[in-house]
Amino acid sequence: MVTIVVIINTLIALINFYIAWRIWKLRRVIANATKAILAADRNTHNVLYGAPIPITQGKKGIAALRKQHQGLVIKLQQFKQVLLLLGFGQRIWQTRNPMARQSKYANKARIFPLKAKKVK
Repeated sequence: MVTIVVIINTLIALINFYIAWRIWKLRRVIANATKAILAADRNTHNVLYGAPIPITQGKKGIAALRKQHQGLVIKLQQFKQVLLLLGFGQRIWQTRNPMARQSKYANKARIFPLKAKKVK
């Protein structure tokens, strides 16, 4: 009977040693993962420590560019309106002015008259 109890206790002890060994390996894996995460956090902190100032400056610069762009869009619309008015005025001028109503070919003929061909 004592032999059976000793064998059972030995088996329980071996199982507990195996569990302890697995927990110890798991603890090492977790410790290595923790070291890697802390190193990544430290490196990220070192890289991004000074980032808020340039980010804020960039935001201000973008806001200024957007404001300038809005002003340029308004000026572009005004310029388009001026061009439309000039085109409209040109069409009105062409319909009112008798010299402007002549075809473009008639104007060219007056500027560059045809030379008479010599007959042989």
